[in-house]
Amino acid sequence: MAKILDGKAVAAEIRSEVAAEVAELKSCDIPMRLDVVLVGDDPASATYVRMKQKDCAEVGIESMAHRFPASILQKELATLVERLNEDPAVSGFFIQLPLPDALDPLPLISSINPAKDVDGLSPLSAGRLAIGLPSLLPCTPHGIVQLLRRSNVELSGKEAVVIGRSNLVGKPLAQLLLRENATVTVCHSRTKNLAEVARRAEILVVAAGRREMIDAEHVREGAVVVDVGIHRRDGGGLVGDVRFEEVEPRAAWITPVPGGVGPMTRAMLLYNTVRAAQAAEDAGVG
Repeated sequence: MAKILDGKAVAAEIRSEVAAEVAELKSCDIPMRLDVVLVGDDPASATYVRMKQKDCAEVGIESMAHRFPASILQKELATLVERLNEDPAVSGFFIQLPLPDALDPLPLISSINPAKDVDGLSPLSAGRLAIGLPSLLPCTPHGIVQLLRRSNVELSGKEAVVIGRSNLVGKPLAQLLLRENATVTVCHSRTKNLAEVARRAEILVVAAGRREMIDAEHVREGAVVVDVGIHRRDGGGLVGDVRFEEVEPRAAWITPVPGGVGPMTRAMLLYNTVRAAQAAEDAGVG
């Protein structure tokens, strides 16, 4: 039976550390604020923003949401991004995705100051990650690495397979695992003999966005399995990209859905906000 990679417990540990850092910085009159840009009326996005603001309140970080109707123009959002870049009161900010179809997120994300890019998703942030320069790291990939580290899962020298090549998870996670001295293979929709490749993995991360696509056939005995997917079950409840009941008996460690990667993503957003505030203070900004 696999051990559970408990994202809730590890995220709580990180939030506690962040709260202590926030209190120390505030005692030195170093404020911090996390802003979020929310466009349209997508219920899931609204829920995520509420949860993130609740997380901020829990650790003592001020937060502000900028809410707009789906009819807002691209140039109006671009003006807001520039204003947030220049506002010394804003430690970091992010644009809640997805945006309505009429808006193009890439130019907006590309114009976020990397020093305030707490999602770590701008091309400049991605480039710094790729060549090993200091940067704010993407929250989900960084959260996965922290979850593995803090669960005492060895990464150095291990063979890791990442299923999924998105800019949000797959690509940056591969970079982070390389930093940890893992040997990394990235699989995608055109990968031949996926099950055969996946079975090589000592560490298997599934971020394909396809409900329960990975079963026991894809998993070697004793592998560490991280499921990034989250999907609503027809009869209620949530499932991931991995068939948990089939894979769990073969794995040494496995993340649950929910309660695995999700809480880590939110915790790392708080972590990045503190890093951004500290870096601004060190640089004499604000």
